[in-house]
Amino acid sequence: MATATGHSPVIGAATTTCRRGVPGLRGVGWLGYTSAAIIALAAVIAVFGPLLAPYPPNQSDLAHAFGGAGPAHPLGYDSQGRGILSRLLVGARSSMLGAFVVIALAMVAGTVLAVTAAWRGGWVDSVTSSGSDLVFAFPGLLLAVLAAAVFGPSQWSAALSLAVAYTPYVARIVRGAAIRERSLPYIEALEVQGRGAWAICVRHIVPNIAPMLVGQGTILFGWAALDLAAISFLGLGVQPPQADWGVMVSEGQTGVLQGFPAESLAAGTALVLVIVAFNILGERLNDRQAKELS
Repeated sequence: MATATGHSPVIGAATTTCRRGVPGLRGVGWLGYTSAAIIALAAVIAVFGPLLAPYPPNQSDLAHAFGGAGPAHPLGYDSQGRGILSRLLVGARSSMLGAFVVIALAMVAGTVLAVTAAWRGGWVDSVTSSGSDLVFAFPGLLLAVLAAAVFGPSQWSAALSLAVAYTPYVARIVRGAAIRERSLPYIEALEVQGRGAWAICVRHIVPNIAPMLVGQGTILFGWAALDLAAISFLGLGVQPPQADWGVMVSEGQTGVLQGFPAESLAAGTALVLVIVAFNILGERLNDRQAKELS
């Protein structure tokens, strides 16, 4: 039955329900805003850290090894007489950039696989789900070790291996949301209007599940930063003397044993703050999304 405008009710509904968008930080509470502020500060430091560092991160002075804090070096010196503050500021870039690469690759690959499986269904969905489960069975750290053995230890081989490990997790979560979106009436209305599968998926389904993607990606960013730090700690990621928070925790072990924990403590605190902030903000975004859909 047509309405006064000449369109069926189902087709008319498509124009009002096919775009929800990402509503920013509205409704995440004070804890979410605090976490967002910490993340923003970490991002600024990651971008401008080398400019903010008072000294070159690899400038060493063995005469000041394990030296205490002072006006020139507020956080003191490490085992090689390098300024801990300078290395902390510069190391933020590799720590944040590596996690960003992991999440960007995993989110794109996982979303493409999940939306394709949800749209096509049948054997495509079965093969995609089975393949994702197979890859999901391999721990990310194990893939990083294998990547280091094949390509040599580096930040980018570690990031690529973690992206492969995270992709099945993303695909599993996105697939459920995409299947629910695929079953909504506006999708049928768009097909009746002659829209192609590619246009519907890219212009409607993906934007509509974007809030969920943002929430999950935020949580995964924190875990990616932790995994990359662990890989660098094991000597399979960022290589010394490059400044990196995971490397700093590893190199600071000597100082901890000798009663000078400043290097490991500074890098470890930075990691904990960033990881907790990403997890809290991601959980708040997911909770808000669940309330809006309920």
